[in-house]
Amino acid sequence: MNMQTLENEMLRLSPDERACLARRLLVSLESLTGDEVSRSWLAEADRRARELDRGDVRPVSAETVREKARELLR
Repeated sequence: MNMQTLENEMLRLSPDERACLARRLLVSLESLTGDEVSRSWLAEADRRARELDRGDVRPVSAETVREKARELLR
């Protein structure tokens, strides 16, 4: 099962089931070593860079992100 299929399946869960799964996933990350966390962040950065290179996503400026965050907090 690939990541997209897994994500689609998880999003079909009820809100309570998704919350339970999220808690369990977060707890599982707390036991990672510093090296494991660093490798995970590097893998994520690499994945995002490939998405940008392929044109799957477009970059968003930090200012745009700040503006949207401020709007959400109002």
